[in-house]
Amino acid sequence: MSSATSTVETEEHQALRTAVAALGQRYGREYLTRVAREGGHPDELWADAAKLGYLGVNLPEEYGGGGGGIAELSIVLEELGAAGCPLLMMVVSPAICGTVISRFGTDDQKQAWLPGLADGSRTMAFGITEPNAGSNSHRITTTARRDGDHWILTGRKVFISGVDIADATLIVGRTEDARSGRLKPCLFIVPRDTPGFSRSVIDMELQAAEKQFELVLDEVRLPSSALIGDEDAGLLQLFAGLNPERIMTAAFAIGMGRYALAKAVDYAKTRQVWKEPIGAHQAVAHPLAAAHIELELARLMMQKAARLYDAGDDMGAGEAANMAKYAAGEACVRAVDQAVHTLGGNGLTREYGLASLVTAARVARIAPVSREMILNFISHQTLGLPKSY
Repeated sequence: MSSATSTVETEEHQALRTAVAALGQRYGREYLTRVAREGGHPDELWADAAKLGYLGVNLPEEYGGGGGGIAELSIVLEELGAAGCPLLMMVVSPAICGTVISRFGTDDQKQAWLPGLADGSRTMAFGITEPNAGSNSHRITTTARRDGDHWILTGRKVFISGVDIADATLIVGRTEDARSGRLKPCLFIVPRDTPGFSRSVIDMELQAAEKQFELVLDEVRLPSSALIGDEDAGLLQLFAGLNPERIMTAAFAIGMGRYALAKAVDYAKTRQVWKEPIGAHQAVAHPLAAAHIELELARLMMQKAARLYDAGDDMGAGEAANMAKYAAGEACVRAVDQAVHTLGGNGLTREYGLASLVTAARVARIAPVSREMILNFISHQTLGLPKSY
């Protein structure tokens, strides 16, 4: 933990960082890499994190959670990432799905899902992206129509993480507004084995334990209880999940950047080609120092976003969460790039475990929203500039 952290975090948060870091060190990057290479899942780490209460730290205490917020959950993911073993499903299951259900779900939905999401025994995926919509969620074509006491869902989703291990997927569809006739977003819980709900794995160059899937919903029939909360609160519910997603993606990126930077610093302290270790040369030292500064700045914005979100300021959190995700993605890519460059040829070997991060780091720039769409958001919402689309 850096000294800068102590000035903006409580003692409880610092203690959480220390404890999670210790768990991460017991597993590390080699564990996650081996699991991914063997086509498995990090079940042991997930179970240990759950047992210690880390996975549900943001969920209400009455349902077995820690009663904290996204501030605490982002600390958990960042520290696991800094140890080389981040859990991508933390972004999806407790952060997006757990938050949406705890804020907007019915009592029955909360009872059915939150205890399992909190103790790690159940997981949930999140399906929003579509083949022809991409970053434009207004073009989502997955539709839900009423049929008596049921809903019928039809559509396709793409790049949906962890559907094979998730008990259900929170699907973003659109229903017709009875008053205006317009389509509005709504969220539905679709259990994994529901008839008409099929998945196919996407062949990714990125090696990760969590696989990516294309989903097809072919006249999927769901009970009325599958709809999350109030049909008329769709957009509010959607953004209640997307802001934590951005904050947690920032945590994922900052952790990865810290891991890469630590590897490079250790190497620069000991690698000796001339009289002094290479870290004594400013051409090596200064870019690493700059990478550290950028990661620290991104973390500050992430902490601001989490604090605003946990305080109930959805508008303020939306702006800050997008800024944090943008800053963290950029800082992560630069830290990983500089780390590999510092190690030279060793940076591309399997032994040092940095080369695979070159691909992984790009994810933070692309998903769940591209940096260009964030710049659009800031230019329109914050600066008041006219839209180009």
